[in-house]
This record gives sequence, structure tokens and C-alpha cells, in this order.
Amino acid sequence: MIALSLSDIQLIQKIAQEAGQAIMQVYEQPTANWQLEQKADDSPLTLADQRSNAIICQALACHWPEIPIISEEEQIAPYEERKDYRYCWLIDPLDGTREFVNRNGEFAINIALVERGEVIFGLLYAPLNQDVYWAQKGEGAYLLDKGEYKRIWASSFSFEQEGLRVLGSRSHLRPATEAYIQSLNQPQFMAKGSALKFMALAQGQADIYPRLGPTMEWDTAAPQIILQEAGGQILDWESRKPLRYNKADLHNPHFMAQGKEEQ
Repeated sequence: MIALSLSDIQLIQKIAQEAGQAIMQVYEQPTANWQLEQKADDSPLTLADQRSNAIICQALACHWPEIPIISEEEQIAPYEERKDYRYCWLIDPLDGTREFVNRNGEFAINIALVERGEVIFGLLYAPLNQDVYWAQKGEGAYLLDKGEYKRIWASSFSFEQEGLRVLGSRSHLRPATEAYIQSLNQPQFMAKGSALKFMALAQGQADIYPRLGPTMEWDTAAPQIILQEAGGQILDWESRKPLRYNKADLHNPHFMAQGKEEQ
């Protein structure tokens, strides 16, 4: 397994921060300058997505030329080629573009390193408030706070408890997800955009995030290792096994993201 050094991690952090600056330069302009488009799946694409993607992909390719990149905004290699990858980067250069378009600040940059389907490193950067989260397999999950990396921990919970703190998408809440939430014991619902939902779980600010709707691998890869190293999990809704990556189909199954479940 590749073990990234602290200097490697700080380099990836710097790359994300540079991409975040490019995102904020667009965010602070009038919407008319965003070059807003609709992609084939009806999701939005902006100049910010494109600039962030270029910065991240070029930098990763320069420093780790041997590791291929899978990015939401890049042409993706066919599975016949990808299935032989031992390592790959999984990138979402602007996670939460709808939140960006709505100007609510709830968007992030996700950078993950995958080894044979398992995430072994992830970094998430929130450009608006400049929060940095990262985790490497077996080394814990961290938040950069006032220049220092501080450990973060998910909360313990039981699915039967009253007042479970439940996260849901601000822009993508589906009827099936709503029905599940309503089946819980007096849940406290909190809406949040992008992968920041997973960071709320990783910091113990919420208990579960059920997702019975479509997501892509780059939406969850970096958050998964951060949440796991904080004591939580992202589990396939049906199999109850951790999500896998660089699959033939890059769509995720329905999942449950959660803190530490009490047995």
C-alpha cells in the first residue's frame, strides 16, 4: 500500500486550496460570468468546476504521474483499462455544484486515493470557510484547526434511540429517503449540501445520513475514508458492506452513512 508522507498530504492540501481559490474567484463574480451549463444528466457545470478540475488534475499528474485519475470532469477510461489499475485518484473538483449555484456555501473539493477498490486516503476542502479534513488508512481522521491537525471522532448511536440526528440532502432529497426518515423514532432532521454531510458525521454533529438516491463514486470516496477513520462507516444499503470504488459502473448503490453504531 502507498503510504503518503505528511509532506505529501500537505502538498495535496495545497493543491486543493489553490483549486478552492479558483472556485471562489468565480463564486464572487456575477452569475452571468459563470458559464453555467447543464450536463447530459441535467446536473449543472460551471467555470469553477472546470478551473478546479484543471488545477487538481494537472498537479496530481505532475507529482504522481504513475497514478491514473478518475474525475467527474474528465474523459473516463473504459473499464477494460481501469480494471487493471492498482491505484487511482478519484476526484470531484466541485462537489455540490447546485449549492454553489444557489450561493449557500455548502460545496467542497474531494480528492481520494484508491487501492484495488478500497479508499486509502481522502482529503476534503471546503473553500468558503477554508476547512481541511483528511484521513489515511489506519492513521485517524483530522481537521486542520488554527494551523494544527486535530483528531475528529464520530458519535455513537442506536437506530432505536429517540431523536436520532439525521442528515439529508439540501437539493436531492428523494421520497424513499423521506419515508425512511419518517419511520425513525422522532428524528431530528438536518439539511446540508455536498460531502459536508459526511464531515458532520465524522465530527459527531449528526448520527446518520441515509441516501436512497443516485450518487457517484467521486461523491463518496474521500468522505468514506475520513468517516471510517473517525469511527463511522458508509455501507451499501443492501449488503451492509463498505462501498467499493473503480467499479465497472461508477454509480454508487444506495447507502447508509453513519457514526459508530452501538451493538
